[in-house]
Parts: sequence; C-alpha cells; structure tokens
Amino acid sequence: MSVLVQDTGFVTDDWDRGFTPLAELPANDTACCVDVPSDADPAGLANRLSEIDMIRVDFPSSADGRGFTIARRLRLMGYAGRLRAHGHVIADQYAMARRSGFDEVEIPDELATRQPEDQWLARADWNAHDYQNRLRA
Repeated sequence: MSVLVQDTGFVTDDWDRGFTPLAELPANDTACCVDVPSDADPAGLANRLSEIDMIRVDFPSSADGRGFTIARRLRLMGYAGRLRAHGHVIADQYAMARRSGFDEVEIPDELATRQPEDQWLARADWNAHDYQNRLRA
C-alpha cells in the first residue's frame, strides 16, 4: 500500500485507472497514464503530452534526484496534466518536488509511518520556503 501526499496532508488516492510502464507504451497509441522510471528521457513523450492524464515518476531512493529534473523538463515541454512523484521522497524534499512541477507525492506506508503527516504539512507551504525568494526580499 501507499500514501498520497498533497499540500493538505495525507489524502485518499482517487486515481483508479492504473499506469502503463513507459517501456510498454505502444508506439502509435498513448495510454492515459504513464509510469516513468528515474533514468528515462522524457523527450520521447513530447508529441503525446496533451493526451496523457497523469505521469508518475519513480524515485528509487531519496538520494536519487533525477525525478526532479524529469518533472521540470516535462513542465517546460508543456505538460499540464497531473504529475506524481512515486517512491522514496522524504518530507524534507516535498517543497522541492512541488517547485519542480509535481502535484503530489506517493510514498510507501512504511515511510508515512516514519514521517507522519505533520512532517509533510510543515513543508506544505512550499512557496514560503523558497531560498531564492528569501534572498530577493
């Protein structure tokens, strides 16, 4: 099982359409929802972005930040759908996840137990913890 984190805290996951792994995405068809591994190049999705409702980017470990780059690139390419970080994102990384373009974070139950909702809510005002904005003020 997993826990979904949004700016309001732990929420019930309303997504029930599953995910198609990027490697299994048909060449001439687009799935509604795609699972993207942390080592993928999102450029291959450029011509399909408008047809994808959700992209879920894998974080195999909290030390692997490639997912943040993937999210940023997808948003810069024009992706406007739902973007979810999946895996080992820790509460301290929530603000970075939101600033890089993620709408939400899906974490394992074990991580939610170690880092309960209050730790995530402490970072939910992700715009307020922006180092660059603090320097400009």
